[in-house]
Amino acid sequence: MPLDIAPFQARRARLLATMQAAGGGVAIIPTAPERFRNRDTTHPYRFDSYFYYLTAFREPEAVLVLVAGAAPRSILFCRTKDMEREIWDGYRFGPDAAREAFGFDEARPIAELDEQLGTLLANQPAIFHSVGYEPEWDRRVADALNRVRAQARTGCHAPGQIRDVRSLIDEMRLVKDVAEIATLRRAAAISAGAHRRAMRTARPGVHEYEVEAELIHEFRRHGSQAPAYSSIVASGPNACVLHYVENDRRMQDGDLLLIDAGCELDGYASDITRSFPVSGRFSGPQKAVYELVLAAQAAAIAEIRPGASWDAGHAAATRVLAQGFIDLGLLSGSLDAAIESGSYRQFYMHRTGHWLGLDVHDAGEYKVAGEWRTLVPGNVLTVEPGAYIRPAAGVPEAFWNIGIRIEDDALVTASGCDIITHATPKSVADIEAIMAER
Repeated sequence: MPLDIAPFQARRARLLATMQAAGGGVAIIPTAPERFRNRDTTHPYRFDSYFYYLTAFREPEAVLVLVAGAAPRSILFCRTKDMEREIWDGYRFGPDAAREAFGFDEARPIAELDEQLGTLLANQPAIFHSVGYEPEWDRRVADALNRVRAQARTGCHAPGQIRDVRSLIDEMRLVKDVAEIATLRRAAAISAGAHRRAMRTARPGVHEYEVEAELIHEFRRHGSQAPAYSSIVASGPNACVLHYVENDRRMQDGDLLLIDAGCELDGYASDITRSFPVSGRFSGPQKAVYELVLAAQAAAIAEIRPGASWDAGHAAATRVLAQGFIDLGLLSGSLDAAIESGSYRQFYMHRTGHWLGLDVHDAGEYKVAGEWRTLVPGNVLTVEPGAYIRPAAGVPEAFWNIGIRIEDDALVTASGCDIITHATPKSVADIEAIMAER
């Protein structure tokens, strides 16, 4: 299917308009560099999310320059055509084909960038740049500014302000457009299928990495380019390690298996967590904790709607979990005391969600002027309460090594929210039914 460049052109136009409203200037947005793994072998290349959001261009060694002024324009600097390198590394667009394919006003060889920056920055009021993210780019921008300053006797002046371009793009990325939502839905559907496949694969005697392999197989065979993050396939005591990624334990009868995994599709992430018994049926204590976490997630989801505070879902989930820990005999005292003292954090120590999009922990601030952000239609966030019960004094042994997290991806709509990962089995009955199919 041909790439629809219209959404990317619209985003560039929006950013140019925002820059113009701020007084105009020049934005410099580079893609990510290639990173060497060893000697002449690079890590699999992944473009910079900010750059891709505005360009759809996936090649390394590329920079987007936007000029906001009386005649706004977009300029791509990229690698030239090189038939010899294409034999080794694959197709390159080159400036001419890239300009036409991706809808830029101009495209030039990347080798000309440093020289051109001196001209492009002359007599501009501001430079829009992400200071501090890449020291190499801080140096290159400073060098370009100094070249303009050196022309002061000719009447040129350098930009008098440096603004953070990422903060402007962050606000744009927080509200997903139609094209982004379609991609996120597809990524969610692929990941849901992978989790269903994992449930049918897991059983006593199977290694965690065997289940991980089934996840990757399902991602790739449906067109995903890669996992969106290192998959967590954590059985038994490993489920109580929040960022466990070794995935090398052999699963045993009676274990719970926590899988936190999602694919990346055309740059966009999915993020799903499910917890289930490798034997196919929950024990009594496992079921009790599972249904507590499920109730906490339902309470959080009920708070997701336009106008709601970002923190409302976390607060709702925390109260359900804290009361449940008391009811199960894991904590003593009152609910208010557990919340005020933070004693519940022994078993639930993380937040209930994060933004989701081009990055699995996506761009955008959670507070504005010290207050939690208000949700609006087009926001996409995860909802992921959990309970992690390690062996400890005072903790009933029946609950030891029960680690449960339930995570879904929510799109804020005009009237509430849509759980775009709904195809992933979640109720006790649905999980036990799909595992019975093994």
